[in-house]
Amino acid sequence: MKILKAAIVLAGLLGCGFGIAWAATVPAPLPSDTVSAGRLTPGPFAVERRELTWVDESRPMASNGDFEGAATRTFAVALWAPGDAPGPHPLVVYSHGFMSNRHGGAYLAEHLAGHGYVVVSVDYPLTHYAAPGGPNANDVANQPADVSFLIDRVLALKASERPFAGEIDRDRIGLFGLSLGGLTTTLAAFDPNMRDRRVSAAISIAGPAVFFGPRFFEHADVPFLMIAGTADAMVDYEANAEPFPDLVRQGGLVTISGATHAGFSNMASGLMRVLGNPDSVGCTALMFNLDIEPGENHFEDLGNEASGYVDASNMPLPCEREFSEVMAAGHQHLITTVAVRAFFESQFARDAADREAHARFLTQTLPSELEVVSYTPTRR
Repeated sequence: MKILKAAIVLAGLLGCGFGIAWAATVPAPLPSDTVSAGRLTPGPFAVERRELTWVDESRPMASNGDFEGAATRTFAVALWAPGDAPGPHPLVVYSHGFMSNRHGGAYLAEHLAGHGYVVVSVDYPLTHYAAPGGPNANDVANQPADVSFLIDRVLALKASERPFAGEIDRDRIGLFGLSLGGLTTTLAAFDPNMRDRRVSAAISIAGPAVFFGPRFFEHADVPFLMIAGTADAMVDYEANAEPFPDLVRQGGLVTISGATHAGFSNMASGLMRVLGNPDSVGCTALMFNLDIEPGENHFEDLGNEASGYVDASNMPLPCEREFSEVMAAGHQHLITTVAVRAFFESQFARDAADREAHARFLTQTLPSELEVVSYTPTRR
């Protein structure tokens, strides 16, 4: 009985401690008197989410560890849609990061869907956290074709299968993704052999970019935004994001001071938030699953110099640096949410004046209202 009482007391103390830590890590809201805070208001449309399974029977999955491979690529799918909005709708594909899953960008997908977007995301077969044989970053080379399959599949939905009214607007198709998903997005938008020509806007959130030269971004005329944090322990800001405005022809770079890498993920606003810097947890898992050595030209199989790739043998390795002062992930989510929608609306809003207003907010108002945010336009 004494042991039981002690266990109950201990559980109570732990619960109390967790409650205090949870309350202490509630993210600070954006200042209520700002335009930025107003843009966090949920959209006018009810959001419907569907969980589906789609199979690409035209392409196989390679063997991976103790996984023998498969003749098809199977996807667990999440589809967010504005169920009560008239079409046609813009379509955006979200690509998750290494060891994440289709819900890694749920906070962004829900916000966009409430404003009239259809958003689709999947567990990529060999890079999600429960991939057969273990997550394998090298399968990113197959993910641009996965993106094209997803676009095809959404466009082919019959009226009776759609959780939304009306059609998809084929002239308003965008991509966005986090980390390895940001790399997937970049490849699907610009690589001369892997790009999908239907894509007309793209966002990389903390995506690797150190192996791209200016020539790479000349293969397509796609407006492109990079969103990155200065306290990113996994994808070094100075090597990957800072040079970005010298590479792209349309778009720019949103820098969030103190933002971490894992802090962009939906998971970082859950139980992980009481653990401090989310990159500390993320780095442990990343380095356990990522086969990477100093001095190697990582992802060199993606393309060559003629395609615009550059030698990245001297790139900083993930998790070599630690950051003590970081932004709360929830606050990071708020900033990312308004930046992502502003960029897509600056390309996809129906009215030209609306497009200009969203572009002005992203490039001028947001950085003027929040001192932790800066915007650097392309310098090409």
